[in-house]
Amino acid sequence: MKCSRCNSLNIQKRGKRRNRQRQRCNDCGAWASYPIAGLTSAKVLLFDIETTPMEVYVWGLIGNKYINHDNIIRDWNMLSWSAKWLCDAKVLSMVQTPKEAREGDDERIVKGIHKLMDEADVVVAHNGNKFDIKKLNTRFRANALHPPSPYQSIDTLLVSKRHFSFTSNKLDYLSKIMTNRGKIETNFDLWKNCLAGDKKALDKMQKYNEEDVRLLEEVYVELRPWIKSHPNLAIQMQSDKPACPSCGSEAVLSNGNYYTTSANMYESYTCGDCGSMSRNMKGDIPLRERQTLLRTMPR
Repeated sequence: MKCSRCNSLNIQKRGKRRNRQRQRCNDCGAWASYPIAGLTSAKVLLFDIETTPMEVYVWGLIGNKYINHDNIIRDWNMLSWSAKWLCDAKVLSMVQTPKEAREGDDERIVKGIHKLMDEADVVVAHNGNKFDIKKLNTRFRANALHPPSPYQSIDTLLVSKRHFSFTSNKLDYLSKIMTNRGKIETNFDLWKNCLAGDKKALDKMQKYNEEDVRLLEEVYVELRPWIKSHPNLAIQMQSDKPACPSCGSEAVLSNGNYYTTSANMYESYTCGDCGSMSRNMKGDIPLRERQTLLRTMPR
């Protein structure tokens, strides 16, 4: 299959979403998809949020290790969010209006991201477990919203720290070495102008937020084969064939190796699309043979 943009044949499959096979051109970077009848998969949401700074009373610029909550002039709120379903070309986003920004009113945009989180089976964010998810939960509660439906979380920052020793684990650095693209350059003036209700600044914030999600998807796809205990996307596949737990592809082949535990051996597989490794759920050593096995004493 050729790339619809540059006609290149250097195409790589990048997993499935719902009933569509996604692929990416390795020459021009264009994404495309085609339908696969009878297949569905988990809904994976990549997202990023931007919040406002807090305004507080301080006595000086040095030594403010702790500021009492009584010193808060204006608490933080959510300024914008951006999200996309995995392998879907459309980027969804919302940003405060100038009036909302001046008043610190994030109710409208919080309800927008809450709806998406409620639909997701898996969410992906950079530093999401420590920052984005907890910040979202805080604003959900502040706006009297119920918790979204249960989902599993993948934090690409934690994946990067756990499995690699990159010079930096920031999304900007990772995206530059993996995709040759970095984040849109900004400075603190952008946030100050947004707080003042500057329409141009708010529009730039939205574009900045949207680009972050595009980069996040690229980084996630590159890191995906390394993610241990990745949520099993194949569970929701309506197929009688084995499928990759990480991306849902049926292009999985035995690699001739075994995943070994203290009690059994499991045939190992490699995904031809995303490169992730998985194992059979059924062990190769029958129960009768395992009855003679010994294991070391626990501590």
